[in-house]
Amino acid sequence: MLIINAVVCDVNGERREDVLIEDGKIVAVGEGLKGEEVIDAKGAYLLPGLVDTNVRLKDAQLNAATLAKVAKEAQKGGVTRLVLAPDCTPSINDSIVLEFVQAHQKRESRVDLMSTIATVDEDERLSNIAILLKNGAKAPYMTTAVSNNTACRIAEYVKMHNTTLFCKAQDTSLSSVGVMVEGAVATSLGLVGIPPFGEVVHVARMIEIARKYAISIVFKSIASPRSIELIAKSKDEGIDVSCEVSLHHLMHCDEACKDFNTTAKLNPPLAQREAMSALQVALTAGKVDSLTLLHQPNSPVNKEVAFAEAAYGCEALADAYSLYYTKLVKSGLIELSELIKLAVQNPAKSIGQKAGEIVVGQDADLVLFDPTVSSVLENSHSLYNNETLFGALTPVKG
Repeated sequence: MLIINAVVCDVNGERREDVLIEDGKIVAVGEGLKGEEVIDAKGAYLLPGLVDTNVRLKDAQLNAATLAKVAKEAQKGGVTRLVLAPDCTPSINDSIVLEFVQAHQKRESRVDLMSTIATVDEDERLSNIAILLKNGAKAPYMTTAVSNNTACRIAEYVKMHNTTLFCKAQDTSLSSVGVMVEGAVATSLGLVGIPPFGEVVHVARMIEIARKYAISIVFKSIASPRSIELIAKSKDEGIDVSCEVSLHHLMHCDEACKDFNTTAKLNPPLAQREAMSALQVALTAGKVDSLTLLHQPNSPVNKEVAFAEAAYGCEALADAYSLYYTKLVKSGLIELSELIKLAVQNPAKSIGQKAGEIVVGQDADLVLFDPTVSSVLENSHSLYNNETLFGALTPVKG
């Protein structure tokens, strides 16, 4: 397959080149290439497929139907690699469940569907981390709800296997009764708020564990600007920590919860407006390491209820590239090449893979993206419902 007349864009910037693909690999990049099957991009972008390492299944249910659905949504949105969070039913914490996910991955060749593993069960007993990593799990995942002793034991396994720990920083003693961030909006709605400093405290704790054990930690879906500052300072000190932020927390604040809008009930909760603005500043300053769409879909029966009882999460995966492009690139917050670094290269690196460059030898996980085409998003379970998004996407099947 030969792709001509495309604007090739990756982490190295934009250029006009032809790309030749054979057996799923990029075999030549340049001008005047020859190929039997020719696709004329007509000036559209040729981009690396997105990588999202923080994806959840519908209603947190792991079965063949939800796996097929998430793969279909990923393909539609231009996500060619995704990593499931393990906090589903059944939890991804043993070999049988991991093998079930991997068996489905082999059937869904268009999207590389992978998973992390839960490091502990409900009673805080350690999973068989070593075996699960050996069997193909991409990273161990933990929340800071565990004790210090358990966190240190997990860190020892991470160091032993030279892998990266995915860590969700939260204080369950503060968040167990809260349903959104504390502040004026929560008060006006009569809802119990969650203090944002709970995340900060646990980020600081895990940074010290990363320092002591010399391990790599990716902090998942960070919502506090103070957390980002702590992580950035630690990186300057040589500690191998990084932060992931969701598009929703960059674009929306707790005001989206007004009128008891359960679509805006997320975990972590949307921050106050001032904090949202600070997150955008951190993004443009290069302090955010990776992005996620924090895809966590739910059935109406779990979402269209009273705010306090509603499930956490919203949908975004099927509109991934258009959302990122419209909200971050077209708006002028970051360049397209920077988006690819944050939403392709760095997430792939966190699971030990290479992505983000359109060069000879790379897998042809590519999409054609025409930014001149616009459409109105119609999805009541999306935070961007009824908004105009830019970009028409065509997967490239090499």
